[in-house]
Amino acid sequence: MSDVTHILNAIENGDPKATNALLPLVYQELRRLAAHKMANEAPGQTLQPTALVHEAYLRLVGPAQSQHWDGRGHFFAAAAEAMRRILVDRAREKKALKRGGDLKRVDLDAVERMRVSRSGQVNFVAHGRLALTAHRHRSAAQRA
Repeated sequence: MSDVTHILNAIENGDPKATNALLPLVYQELRRLAAHKMANEAPGQTLQPTALVHEAYLRLVGPAQSQHWDGRGHFFAAAAEAMRRILVDRAREKKALKRGGDLKRVDLDAVERMRVSRSGQVNFVAHGRLALTAHRHRSAAQRA
């Protein structure tokens, strides 16, 4: 049984020092795994392999985690999966923000009141200003 497997068993048994002992043993291999995962990503990725390693490690052995590891291979397979999920989550977030994902869609047919000027034209600027103010108030209320 390898040192990594012994430490994984100690973590599973609740040894608080074991988590600190594991990282130096697995860091280089996790770093290589992260670099390989990042090489397959689109250019312009802001996440660095080191940050990916740290985030995946916290997901695997963080204080809120209680995971049973069947050994070194299981741990590294789980690390690869955690890294993949982190990258997928970040890509979804980036795409959503890039495409206006933080904005709320408004169906123009559902808009009840629009001011109509004397010439009969819809005053979109005034309506947009009112809608933006209402949105800001709702957003502020949600954050509070």
